[in-house]
Amino acid sequence: MLTFISCAKTMAICSRVEVPEVTVPQFQKEAVHNALDMAQFSASELEKLLRVNPKIAAENYLRYRDFFSDHNVSVPALYAYTGVVFKRINPADFSVDDILFAQDHLRITSFLYGLLCPLDGIKPYRLEGDVRLPERGGVTMFDYWKPLLTGYFIDTIKNQGGVLLNLASDEMKGLFDWNRVEREVRVISPEFQIWKDGKLKTIVIYTKMCRGEMVRWVVKNRIENPDELRTFMWDGFKLDGSRSGKYSLLFTLE
Repeated sequence: MLTFISCAKTMAICSRVEVPEVTVPQFQKEAVHNALDMAQFSASELEKLLRVNPKIAAENYLRYRDFFSDHNVSVPALYAYTGVVFKRINPADFSVDDILFAQDHLRITSFLYGLLCPLDGIKPYRLEGDVRLPERGGVTMFDYWKPLLTGYFIDTIKNQGGVLLNLASDEMKGLFDWNRVEREVRVISPEFQIWKDGKLKTIVIYTKMCRGEMVRWVVKNRIENPDELRTFMWDGFKLDGSRSGKYSLLFTLE
């Protein structure tokens, strides 16, 4: 079983955690070209392109300008992203065996790098899926990556038993020919909802926290059999068997 999560917008510039090795991303060459293209934009252009405030635009202007400098050291992807999902994964306390299991069984999306393994070395950046780079023929990053990632992603899933645990946000489906993914492998996309005013509702922050906690649980317990996912529990969330199917899992909080 392969687990799949989204990248985060917030990133660390360094990590003090010792890891067995730092690997090279599968699509490093494409990432270099993407970074070079992004480095051509001014801070004001990045503000509009990324739809961010002037401070974030300036920060990322400097990131891309500094992307290839010797002092800009790559950080393993699982430790580079600092969003809610990654905080709940909390890889800082992973054992060597934990991180090696994650390296084989976890993949992270990236609009700059395509698809990453946990130990792949990456540098701080900001990029969105709807950005159109002139050097890419004016297509979005979604459309740029789709033909490059789909077959590789499917092969990776098949090499891990043909089952994908999809804990990524819905927009990340746009990086792949998702219909083909669903035809060729078994996809399980858990949902996490809470009861509020007599109705089930999706609260984004809870969804992100649960996704991170499920990744952590999968890694720490070496979960490879998808049937075991039904036993996941965290902070009151547990499987709602009456509202779950064989491939659709709903975890609820009373």
